Amino acid sequence: MSETIAMRPIGIIHSPFTTLEGMPIQPGGAREVLGQVVLDADLAPALADVDGFSHVYLLYCFHQSTGFKTTVTPYLDDTPRGLFATRAPKRPNPIGLSVVEVVSVAGNVLTVRGIDVLDGTPLLDIKPYAPAFDAPAGPVRSGWLDGRKDAVAATRSDARFVTANEGAGRE
Repeated sequence: MSETIAMRPIGIIHSPFTTLEGMPIQPGGAREVLGQVVLDADLAPALADVDGFSHVYLLYCFHQSTGFKTTVTPYLDDTPRGLFATRAPKRPNPIGLSVVEVVSVAGNVLTVRGIDVLDGTPLLDIKPYAPAFDAPAGPVRSGWLDGRKDAVAATRSDARFVTANEGAGRE
């Protein structure tokens, strides 16, 4: 498929993380970190009713990410894995996804908790987290991530975020 899809950022995500190195690798490692999502002013009405949700998905562009490899060694593992079995930021389409807690909405500014992205990250979309729709019924498998939940809070990014190292994982 060679079709190009054009998207434009709808806002900017602000966080305390001004460099890639040392950032949390998932929202679980940034549970108490506050950030702000500043939408384009003309989109402020789109935030109506967002404060009725406890959490939202932020979809964004890994704007500091270039290139990708089909196999990476993720942060929480020593085994090379297929790129699509990881959350590595170096992807064919560098799109990120985070579930964050809604703290407040004021005008075109959404304040969130649990932000794990670089300050200045371009926002592509916001979607409400709805457990009735989003939490699968029945048993859920986490593949190679099973048993690694506790390691997320203590794991931080390193040079793999900014180099062409084959271990450019985000787990």
